[in-house]
Amino acid sequence: MTDVTHFPLQAGGTSSPAPELGAVAFGTVFSDHMVRARYSEQRWHDPAVTRLEPLTLQPHAACLHYGQTVFEGLKAFRQVDGSIAVFRPERHAQRFRASTDQLCMPAVSVQMFCAAVEALVRVDQAWVSAQKNSALYIRPTMIATEPFLGVRPSREYLFFVFACPVTGYYAKGFAPVRIWIESERSRAASGGLGSAKTGANYVASMLAAEKARERGYDQVLWTDSSSHTRVEEVGTMNVFVRLRDRVVTPKLTGTLLDGVTRDCVIQTLKDWRIPIEERELTVEELVAAGRNGDLLEVFGTGTGAVISPVSHLGWQQGELVVGTGEAGELSNRLFDHLSRVQRGESPDTHHWLKSVV
Repeated sequence: MTDVTHFPLQAGGTSSPAPELGAVAFGTVFSDHMVRARYSEQRWHDPAVTRLEPLTLQPHAACLHYGQTVFEGLKAFRQVDGSIAVFRPERHAQRFRASTDQLCMPAVSVQMFCAAVEALVRVDQAWVSAQKNSALYIRPTMIATEPFLGVRPSREYLFFVFACPVTGYYAKGFAPVRIWIESERSRAASGGLGSAKTGANYVASMLAAEKARERGYDQVLWTDSSSHTRVEEVGTMNVFVRLRDRVVTPKLTGTLLDGVTRDCVIQTLKDWRIPIEERELTVEELVAAGRNGDLLEVFGTGTGAVISPVSHLGWQQGELVVGTGEAGELSNRLFDHLSRVQRGESPDTHHWLKSVV
């Protein structure tokens, strides 16, 4: 079989009652099951839903040495009528395919990706809480498993999906974050893997983020690798800037992740007839706007946090307060709107929700 769309449930299929979420830290508690399929001899084998369990790898498995790993992150939400829906699974499937293409890994079709996600949500549906601002975060992943040492694409892979119940991404919730403008280190370079959702891009961001925390900031604002003059991303999120009556976000150039929440925000702003520009944005323009009063809001967008407002921007020569230093009117409005759509409280005019249970 070259593709699979059915993941049968193996023994041990009963899901335990989900714990009370409270303020559970993001990514620390996991549901009972996982979905998996093995790839070898140019086809997929053994698709199944199993209990969540450790993976067995040889110490010379290709993923441990040459970085052939990709992943996605999407969410399932309990709807106001008690049903469960996954938010934009097809779009995440398409991005997963784009990532595997860049890393010379086998394709997972949109149908196979969505079938795997839906199979996991159905068996672990008790873990999808009705608590406000909660969701089941789902992590489809692929790793190279062929046991060999040699720089070439692996011939064997494991595709698996697991999930964790979550509330807010940041411990401080929707409170604005302080951001350091990075001018030395780079997350990604032109012609590289910046647009792929692969572990290499995230480990490349960690040192700069740690240095920013030592300075009293929560994350970094990434700039281009060649001149460090153009704004790219904020932390692990796409970035938006409100300049008076318009909003600007960096255009996709191959070094940025094509964020699903980014796409939702752009479409929502168009629906609201708020001017949105996808274009080059320089640090100089950003700082000048902050000094002359045109910079009203800066916020990041991503699946984990949805919207993350920024209160301060710091750099080697100084610091500026963004707007009033509080979450802005547009940030609040976008977060509320997208959250309501995800929970089925507002009309899903763009058909972003896919009903599962």
